[in-house]
Amino acid sequence: MNLTLDNPAAVAAPFGDRFAHVARLDVGGGALLFLAGQVAVDDDGAVVAPGDAGAQSERIFEIIEGVLAAHGAGFADVAHIRTFMTSLDDLPAYGAVRRKHFPVESGQTPPASTTVEVSRLFLPGAVLEVEITAVVRS
Repeated sequence: MNLTLDNPAAVAAPFGDRFAHVARLDVGGGALLFLAGQVAVDDDGAVVAPGDAGAQSERIFEIIEGVLAAHGAGFADVAHIRTFMTSLDDLPAYGAVRRKHFPVESGQTPPASTTVEVSRLFLPGAVLEVEITAVVRS
């Protein structure tokens, strides 16, 4: 097994380089990707569309797509999604964006999922944070 911590050039670096965007664990003929929680920030670290769950969801999935692609994976490789929301009332807006990336109509079963409501996130104006676990197939 080999563990690599990475901040792909395809996405803006995390705040102050305090953490890695992804931990990659190479196992056997593939790898597991553990993405850090992603919030909707622009390339300068400013929150995108403060308070708007739909717009923030779009940006979060753009960031996730970039991190996955940098490691040879895509949304079809996602095994688990963990979502933290400041209000479950935003679930419909988040769900609409999420279904674009994991459409039930495709016949593919969506990934395992956990969604929880939290009192706040670390950046003012951020209303959701999404963590991903994915599999890179050889």
